[in-house]
Amino acid sequence: MKYIAVLGSTGSIGTQTLEVVRANGDELSVVALAAGTSVAKMEEQVREFRPKLACMWTEEAAKELKVKLADLPEVKVLCGMDGLMEIAADPSSDVVVTAVVGMIGIRPTIAAIEAGKDIALANKETLVTAGHVIMPLAKEKGVKILPVDSEHSAIFQSLNGEPKQRLEKILLTASGGPFRGWTREQMAKIQVEDALKHPNWNMGHKITIDSSTMVNKGLEVMEAKWLFDADLDQIQVVVHPQSIIHSMVQYVDGAIIAQLGTPDMKLPIQYALFYPDRRPMAGKRVDFFELGSITFEKPDPENFEGLALAYQAARTGGSLPTVFNAANERAVALFLARKIGYLQIPELIRGAMEAHKVVKNPDVREILEAEQFAYDWIAAKGF
Repeated sequence: MKYIAVLGSTGSIGTQTLEVVRANGDELSVVALAAGTSVAKMEEQVREFRPKLACMWTEEAAKELKVKLADLPEVKVLCGMDGLMEIAADPSSDVVVTAVVGMIGIRPTIAAIEAGKDIALANKETLVTAGHVIMPLAKEKGVKILPVDSEHSAIFQSLNGEPKQRLEKILLTASGGPFRGWTREQMAKIQVEDALKHPNWNMGHKITIDSSTMVNKGLEVMEAKWLFDADLDQIQVVVHPQSIIHSMVQYVDGAIIAQLGTPDMKLPIQYALFYPDRRPMAGKRVDFFELGSITFEKPDPENFEGLALAYQAARTGGSLPTVFNAANERAVALFLARKIGYLQIPELIRGAMEAHKVVKNPDVREILEAEQFAYDWIAAKGF
């Protein structure tokens, strides 16, 4: 039996992780769950999976959950960052699934690594902002960082068993999102409802908006750099609208190995939880006759500035990727709240990056200060 803790259990990745657990109850057991403020959903999950620890982000939500679970005194209800840290370091879990959204994932991930846990990583902000801290620590502690993103899982699978020096190029695929081929003039009138209609994937609101702006692909480029110890020049984004090839690896002899499958996040989640084994999984299979063809295009960094800004942040390094990420988080929240227009998302990211004085090798405190800088800079603009 493998014992897991899920941080972000009520979100898109968290709920799909629990679907994988449900389908593999003979091999997986949940010992801890953490979520934001979705008390009703957390109560359902606790009653089904019976973890020994449950954590809510706010004190109010934790108090409400405790009342609802009064008949389950064996479940300890925790709160806030302290609760996340306790779950991350708790000795009863083997793997910690980090599926929280945002930079609150950094400190629990570090705590889990220091406690010797393997990490099933779905919180890309952790590596984008603190990869220079996380990856050396994981190596020191002998901990596996197992990617849950479909693209990074595909790269991980395509690299399996090959020495690093044989890698020539990572081909990171992107669907192009719902506005592929659009000009900035066309994008000026985009509404929230339009941006939440992803053509292939069923994801949470924030990541769906990030996919539409190509910011998500920029974050994935930065994450791939740390996960696979690759140079930025070795990472090429390829637009592949059908989302059947999840990513590819090109080797020094010119051979390319790709991982293909239907767009279903449960596949990379299950692979991370059972690595290096594979377990049967129900679901639709790729039918190449039905598919007919697959196509590829170059990305458009001029109209989708988020990708270009991500490469700029990654090349500069230091605290700038944190500012890129934090400014995007805030801008997306403002767009979802209908307080800014769609094209203001990259504008705010660019402005915050230009205003920031880069710290070359930030520690966790300086990373969190850079995050706050981005929030404060946007707030000072009147948002």
